[in-house]
Amino acid sequence: MVQKLIGIALLLIPISVFAQVAPATEGGGLTLSAGAEYSNFHPDWGPNRLGGIAAFVDADHIFLHNLGAEGEARWLIFNEFEGEHESNYLIGPRYRLIRFHRLSAYAKFLMGAGLITYPNKIGSGSYFAYTPGATAEYRFLHRFSARVDYEYQFWPSAPGLAFTFPNPSHGLNPNGFSGGVSYRIF
Repeated sequence: MVQKLIGIALLLIPISVFAQVAPATEGGGLTLSAGAEYSNFHPDWGPNRLGGIAAFVDADHIFLHNLGAEGEARWLIFNEFEGEHESNYLIGPRYRLIRFHRLSAYAKFLMGAGLITYPNKIGSGSYFAYTPGATAEYRFLHRFSARVDYEYQFWPSAPGLAFTFPNPSHGLNPNGFSGGVSYRIF
């Protein structure tokens, strides 16, 4: 009888070794990526499109499967018009709309600070900014992805070009495209 129980136990051990709960085999959980991009923006003040560099961090699968967060810093310092340049520091949620093989598309809504140095040294300012946008990412290696991004920023308290006393300002709306590479840390 003991020999039969030992024999059955030895037969069942390999089965128990391969038995896992489905989520444990899927991986998942929090993913963290960081990267850099080149940006080309219409500043909504001067005639030139501004170019610059940006750094970003993406954290996905925070609370829900498709919900994540993005933080970015952008410095638009190339192709200045009479010393004009902009930068912004934004953070907020992003949501994966679709995923098709290695391609993913995201919608995002970021908030933070927009900074501008106006042309001809007429001043500078720091303003609250909110930004809807969209991102498409293509994973070309296990940890590397290429991405393109579009943002339309709202700086409601910034004085726009249409500002003439006593007419109110309607703010600034910088907008543009970015393209770059990200590296998935984990």
